[in-house]
Amino acid sequence: MATAREIRQRIKSVKNIAQVTKALEAVSASKSRKAQAAVLATRAYAQLAWQVLSDLSGQVGADGKLHPLFDVRPPKTIGLVLLSGDRGLCGAFNYNLVRTAMDFLKGKSAPAKVIVVGKKGRELMWRRGFNIVHEFSGLPAAPRLADVSPIARASIEGFTSGEFDVVYLVYADFINTLVQKPAVKRLLPIKTTELETQAMAEHVAGARVGRAVTDYIYEPSPRAILDVLVPRFTELQIYQAILESLASEHSARMVAMRNATDSALDLVGNLTLNYNKARQQGITNELLDIAGGAEALAQSRAAA
Repeated sequence: MATAREIRQRIKSVKNIAQVTKALEAVSASKSRKAQAAVLATRAYAQLAWQVLSDLSGQVGADGKLHPLFDVRPPKTIGLVLLSGDRGLCGAFNYNLVRTAMDFLKGKSAPAKVIVVGKKGRELMWRRGFNIVHEFSGLPAAPRLADVSPIARASIEGFTSGEFDVVYLVYADFINTLVQKPAVKRLLPIKTTELETQAMAEHVAGARVGRAVTDYIYEPSPRAILDVLVPRFTELQIYQAILESLASEHSARMVAMRNATDSALDLVGNLTLNYNKARQQGITNELLDIAGGAEALAQSRAAA
Protein backbone atom coordinates (compact mmCIF):
# COMPACT_ATOMS: atom_id res chain seq x y z
CA MET A 1 0.00 0.00 0.00
CA ALA A 2 1.25 3.50 -0.84
CA THR A 3 2.35 5.74 1.98
CA ALA A 4 0.27 8.70 3.14
CA ARG A 5 2.78 11.10 1.60
CA GLU A 6 2.59 9.42 -1.82
CA ILE A 7 -1.22 9.43 -1.73
CA ARG A 8 -1.24 13.11 -0.74
CA GLN A 9 1.00 13.99 -3.70
CA ARG A 10 -1.26 12.05 -6.05
CA ILE A 11 -4.35 13.82 -4.70
CA LYS A 12 -2.68 17.16 -5.43
CA SER A 13 -1.81 16.04 -8.96
CA VAL A 14 -5.35 14.82 -9.71
CA LYS A 15 -6.85 18.07 -8.37
CA ASN A 16 -4.60 20.05 -10.73
CA ILE A 17 -5.80 17.92 -13.64
CA ALA A 18 -9.41 18.50 -12.59
CA GLN A 19 -8.82 22.26 -12.64
CA VAL A 20 -7.41 22.04 -16.19
CA THR A 21 -10.29 19.92 -17.50
CA LYS A 22 -12.79 22.23 -15.80
CA ALA A 23 -11.26 25.22 -17.56
CA LEU A 24 -11.27 23.40 -20.90
CA GLU A 25 -14.92 22.51 -20.35
CA ALA A 26 -15.78 26.17 -19.78
CA VAL A 27 -13.90 27.25 -22.92
CA SER A 28 -15.55 24.52 -25.01
CA ALA A 29 -18.97 25.43 -23.65
CA SER A 30 -18.52 29.04 -24.79
CA LYS A 31 -17.30 27.97 -28.24
CA SER A 32 -20.07 25.40 -28.51
CA ARG A 33 -22.78 28.00 -27.91
CA LYS A 34 -21.35 30.25 -30.63
CA ALA A 35 -20.91 27.35 -33.05
CA GLN A 36 -24.46 26.12 -32.46
CA ALA A 37 -25.80 29.61 -33.10
CA ALA A 38 -23.87 29.75 -36.39
CA VAL A 39 -25.20 26.34 -37.46
CA LEU A 40 -28.80 27.23 -36.72
CA ALA A 41 -28.44 30.60 -38.47
CA THR A 42 -27.25 29.05 -41.75
CA ARG A 43 -29.12 25.74 -41.88
CA ALA A 44 -32.28 27.11 -43.46
CA TYR A 45 -30.33 28.92 -46.18
CA ALA A 46 -28.16 25.85 -46.86
CA GLN A 47 -31.29 23.71 -47.07
CA LEU A 48 -32.93 26.01 -49.60
CA ALA A 49 -29.70 26.19 -51.62
CA TRP A 50 -29.56 22.38 -51.64
CA GLN A 51 -33.16 22.28 -52.87
CA VAL A 52 -32.26 24.68 -55.68
CA LEU A 53 -29.34 22.45 -56.69
CA SER A 54 -31.68 19.46 -56.57
CA ASP A 55 -34.13 21.22 -58.87
CA LEU A 56 -31.34 22.21 -61.25
CA SER A 57 -30.04 18.64 -61.36
CA GLY A 58 -33.48 17.52 -62.48
CA GLN A 59 -33.30 19.88 -65.47
CA VAL A 60 -29.89 18.77 -66.69
CA GLY A 61 -31.10 16.14 -69.12
CA ALA A 62 -29.42 13.03 -70.43
CA ASP A 63 -26.38 14.80 -71.92
CA GLY A 64 -25.51 16.52 -68.63
CA LYS A 65 -24.25 19.64 -70.44
CA LEU A 66 -26.01 22.30 -68.40
CA HIS A 67 -22.97 22.63 -66.10
CA PRO A 68 -19.83 20.48 -65.59
CA LEU A 69 -20.65 19.91 -61.90
CA PHE A 70 -23.78 17.99 -62.95
CA ASP A 71 -21.79 15.65 -65.18
CA VAL A 72 -22.28 12.02 -64.08
CA ARG A 73 -19.55 9.63 -65.19
CA PRO A 74 -18.32 6.16 -64.15
CA PRO A 75 -16.50 6.46 -60.79
CA LYS A 76 -12.92 5.45 -61.64
CA THR A 77 -11.46 7.62 -58.84
CA ILE A 78 -13.25 8.71 -55.66
CA GLY A 79 -12.55 12.05 -54.01
CA LEU A 80 -13.24 12.14 -50.27
CA VAL A 81 -13.37 15.38 -48.28
CA LEU A 82 -12.87 14.51 -44.59
CA LEU A 83 -13.75 17.22 -42.07
CA SER A 84 -12.01 16.58 -38.74
CA GLY A 85 -10.57 18.64 -35.89
CA ASP A 86 -7.14 20.15 -35.35
CA ARG A 87 -7.01 19.15 -31.68
CA GLY A 88 -7.85 16.15 -29.55
CA LEU A 89 -9.37 15.94 -26.06
CA CYS A 90 -12.82 15.45 -27.61
CA GLY A 91 -13.40 11.77 -26.95
CA ALA A 92 -13.83 9.55 -30.00
CA PHE A 93 -14.96 12.43 -32.24
CA ASN A 94 -12.06 12.33 -34.74
CA TYR A 95 -11.73 8.55 -34.65
CA ASN A 96 -15.43 8.07 -35.43
CA LEU A 97 -15.12 10.30 -38.50
CA VAL A 98 -12.09 8.40 -39.78
CA ARG A 99 -13.76 5.07 -39.09
CA THR A 100 -16.86 6.22 -41.01
CA ALA A 101 -14.68 7.23 -43.96
CA MET A 102 -12.84 3.90 -43.91
CA ASP A 103 -16.04 1.88 -43.68
CA PHE A 104 -17.49 3.85 -46.58
CA LEU A 105 -14.44 3.32 -48.79
CA LYS A 106 -14.32 -0.42 -48.02
CA GLY A 107 -17.42 -0.94 -50.12
CA LYS A 108 -15.98 0.90 -53.14
CA SER A 109 -13.95 -0.76 -55.87
CA ALA A 110 -12.42 2.49 -57.18
CA PRO A 111 -9.30 3.99 -55.56
CA ALA A 112 -9.73 7.03 -53.34
CA LYS A 113 -7.93 10.33 -53.02
CA VAL A 114 -8.50 12.21 -49.78
CA ILE A 115 -8.80 15.92 -49.07
CA VAL A 116 -8.32 16.27 -45.31
CA VAL A 117 -9.46 19.22 -43.22
CA GLY A 118 -7.94 19.08 -39.73
CA LYS A 119 -4.64 17.80 -38.34
CA LYS A 120 -6.15 14.85 -36.47
CA GLY A 121 -7.85 13.47 -39.53
CA ARG A 122 -4.66 13.88 -41.52
CA GLU A 123 -2.63 11.94 -38.93
CA LEU A 124 -5.13 9.08 -38.71
CA MET A 125 -5.61 8.75 -42.48
CA TRP A 126 -1.86 8.95 -43.16
CA ARG A 127 -1.14 6.18 -40.66
CA ARG A 128 -3.66 3.96 -42.46
CA GLY A 129 -1.97 4.51 -45.82
CA PHE A 130 -4.56 6.61 -47.64
CA ASN A 131 -3.57 8.85 -50.55
CA ILE A 132 -3.86 12.41 -49.20
CA VAL A 133 -3.77 14.94 -52.05
CA HIS A 134 -4.71 18.11 -50.14
CA GLU A 135 -4.52 19.10 -46.49
CA PHE A 136 -6.12 22.09 -44.78
CA SER A 137 -5.82 23.05 -41.13
CA GLY A 138 -5.97 26.06 -38.84
CA LEU A 139 -9.51 27.17 -39.64
CA PRO A 140 -10.65 30.03 -37.38
CA ALA A 141 -13.08 29.38 -34.55
CA ALA A 142 -15.79 31.27 -36.47
CA PRO A 143 -14.95 30.62 -40.15
CA ARG A 144 -16.33 32.74 -42.94
CA LEU A 145 -17.26 31.57 -46.40
CA ALA A 146 -13.96 32.95 -47.71
CA ASP A 147 -12.06 30.64 -45.33
CA VAL A 148 -13.72 27.63 -46.95
CA SER A 149 -13.04 28.73 -50.55
CA PRO A 150 -9.68 26.86 -50.89
CA ILE A 151 -11.33 23.60 -49.79
CA ALA A 152 -14.19 24.06 -52.22
CA ARG A 153 -11.80 25.06 -55.01
CA ALA A 154 -9.72 21.90 -54.52
CA SER A 155 -12.86 19.75 -54.66
CA ILE A 156 -14.41 21.48 -57.67
CA GLU A 157 -11.18 21.71 -59.70
CA GLY A 158 -10.39 18.07 -58.91
CA PHE A 159 -13.80 17.04 -60.24
CA THR A 160 -13.82 19.23 -63.35
CA SER A 161 -10.23 18.25 -64.27
CA GLY A 162 -11.04 14.55 -64.04
CA GLU A 163 -8.88 13.84 -61.00
CA PHE A 164 -12.07 12.77 -59.20
CA ASP A 165 -15.10 11.24 -60.88
CA VAL A 166 -17.22 11.59 -57.75
CA VAL A 167 -16.68 13.57 -54.54
CA TYR A 168 -18.07 12.63 -51.13
CA LEU A 169 -18.14 14.67 -47.95
CA VAL A 170 -17.57 13.07 -44.53
CA TYR A 171 -18.47 15.29 -41.59
CA ALA A 172 -20.13 15.25 -38.18
CA ASP A 173 -23.82 16.12 -38.33
CA PHE A 174 -24.74 18.14 -35.24
CA ILE A 175 -27.91 16.78 -33.64
CA ASN A 176 -27.63 18.23 -30.14
CA THR A 177 -25.02 18.78 -27.45
CA LEU A 178 -24.85 15.09 -26.57
CA VAL A 179 -25.34 13.55 -30.02
CA GLN A 180 -23.09 14.10 -33.04
CA LYS A 181 -23.57 11.69 -35.92
CA PRO A 182 -20.88 11.04 -38.57
CA ALA A 183 -22.43 11.46 -42.01
CA VAL A 184 -21.45 10.79 -45.63
CA LYS A 185 -22.89 13.00 -48.34
CA ARG A 186 -22.25 13.02 -52.08
CA LEU A 187 -21.03 16.48 -53.02
CA LEU A 188 -20.24 16.09 -56.73
CA PRO A 189 -21.73 15.44 -59.22
CA ILE A 190 -24.77 17.29 -57.95
CA LYS A 191 -27.71 14.94 -58.05
CA THR A 192 -29.69 14.54 -54.84
CA THR A 193 -31.88 11.57 -54.06
CA GLU A 194 -35.17 11.57 -52.22
CA LEU A 195 -33.45 10.19 -49.11
CA GLU A 196 -30.78 12.93 -49.10
CA THR A 197 -33.40 15.64 -49.56
CA GLN A 198 -35.42 14.23 -46.67
CA ALA A 199 -32.35 14.09 -44.42
CA MET A 200 -31.57 17.73 -45.12
CA ALA A 201 -35.20 18.75 -44.67
CA GLU A 202 -35.34 17.26 -41.17
CA HIS A 203 -33.24 20.19 -39.94
CA VAL A 204 -35.71 22.81 -41.14
CA ALA A 205 -39.12 23.12 -39.54
CA GLY A 206 -41.93 23.01 -42.02
CA ALA A 207 -39.78 21.88 -44.95
CA ARG A 208 -41.67 19.83 -47.50
CA VAL A 209 -40.23 16.66 -49.03
CA GLY A 210 -41.38 15.22 -52.32
CA ARG A 211 -42.33 18.58 -53.81
CA ALA A 212 -42.46 19.23 -57.55
CA VAL A 213 -39.26 20.35 -59.26
CA THR A 214 -39.19 24.12 -59.80
CA ASP A 215 -38.79 25.31 -63.38
CA TYR A 216 -36.44 28.32 -63.54
CA ILE A 217 -36.26 31.07 -66.13
CA TYR A 218 -32.65 32.18 -66.73
CA GLU A 219 -31.52 35.71 -67.63
CA PRO A 220 -29.23 36.39 -69.43
CA SER A 221 -28.58 32.66 -70.08
CA PRO A 222 -28.53 29.40 -68.12
CA ARG A 223 -24.79 28.97 -68.62
CA ALA A 224 -23.90 32.47 -67.44
CA ILE A 225 -26.02 32.12 -64.32
CA LEU A 226 -24.99 28.58 -63.43
CA ASP A 227 -21.26 29.26 -63.87
CA VAL A 228 -21.57 31.54 -60.84
CA LEU A 229 -24.45 29.96 -58.96
CA VAL A 230 -23.57 26.25 -58.92
CA PRO A 231 -19.96 26.54 -57.63
CA ARG A 232 -21.16 29.05 -55.04
CA PHE A 233 -23.90 26.76 -53.78
CA THR A 234 -21.47 23.82 -53.75
CA GLU A 235 -19.09 25.90 -51.66
CA LEU A 236 -21.99 26.67 -49.34
CA GLN A 237 -22.60 22.96 -48.74
CA ILE A 238 -18.97 22.52 -47.63
CA TYR A 239 -19.26 25.61 -45.45
CA GLN A 240 -22.38 24.30 -43.76
CA ALA A 241 -20.74 20.90 -43.19
CA ILE A 242 -17.75 22.63 -41.56
CA LEU A 243 -20.08 24.56 -39.25
CA GLU A 244 -21.83 21.30 -38.35
CA SER A 245 -18.48 19.64 -37.61
CA LEU A 246 -17.23 22.58 -35.53
CA ALA A 247 -20.38 22.59 -33.40
CA SER A 248 -20.07 18.82 -33.00
CA GLU A 249 -16.38 19.02 -32.08
CA HIS A 250 -16.86 21.71 -29.41
CA SER A 251 -19.84 19.85 -27.95
CA ALA A 252 -17.90 16.57 -27.90
CA ARG A 253 -14.93 18.26 -26.22
CA MET A 254 -17.18 19.92 -23.64
CA VAL A 255 -18.80 16.58 -22.75
CA ALA A 256 -15.42 14.80 -22.68
CA MET A 257 -13.91 17.41 -20.37
CA ARG A 258 -16.96 17.29 -18.11
CA ASN A 259 -16.64 13.51 -17.85
CA ALA A 260 -12.90 13.87 -17.19
CA THR A 261 -13.56 16.39 -14.42
CA ASP A 262 -16.17 14.14 -12.80
CA SER A 263 -13.82 11.16 -13.00
CA ALA A 264 -11.00 13.20 -11.46
CA LEU A 265 -13.21 14.31 -8.59
CA ASP A 266 -14.32 10.71 -8.01
CA LEU A 267 -10.68 9.64 -7.98
CA VAL A 268 -9.86 12.39 -5.48
CA GLY A 269 -12.60 11.04 -3.22
CA ASN A 270 -11.23 7.50 -3.41
CA LEU A 271 -7.68 8.68 -2.85
CA THR A 272 -8.78 10.78 0.14
CA LEU A 273 -10.39 7.69 1.65
CA ASN A 274 -7.19 5.71 1.11
CA TYR A 275 -5.16 8.59 2.55
CA ASN A 276 -7.29 8.64 5.69
CA LYS A 277 -6.90 4.87 6.02
CA ALA A 278 -3.13 5.11 5.60
CA ARG A 279 -2.94 7.99 8.07
CA GLN A 280 -5.08 6.11 10.58
CA GLN A 281 -2.90 3.02 10.15
CA GLY A 282 0.20 5.13 10.76
CA ILE A 283 -1.27 6.63 13.92
CA THR A 284 -2.29 3.17 15.15
CA ASN A 285 1.22 1.84 14.56
CA GLU A 286 2.74 4.77 16.44
CA LEU A 287 0.39 4.19 19.39
CA LEU A 288 1.29 0.51 19.42
CA ASP A 289 4.98 1.40 19.39
CA ILE A 290 4.49 3.80 22.31
CA ALA A 291 2.44 1.25 24.27
CA GLY A 292 5.00 -1.49 23.58
CA GLY A 293 7.86 0.78 24.67
CA ALA A 294 6.04 1.77 27.88
CA GLU A 295 5.35 -1.91 28.64
CA ALA A 296 9.00 -2.84 28.08
CA LEU A 297 10.16 0.02 30.28
CA ALA A 298 7.79 -1.04 33.07
CA GLN A 299 8.99 -4.62 32.90
CA SER A 300 12.64 -3.54 33.02
CA ARG A 301 11.99 -1.40 36.12
CA ALA A 302 10.13 -4.24 37.82
CA ALA A 303 13.00 -6.62 37.15
CA ALA A 304 15.48 -4.13 38.62
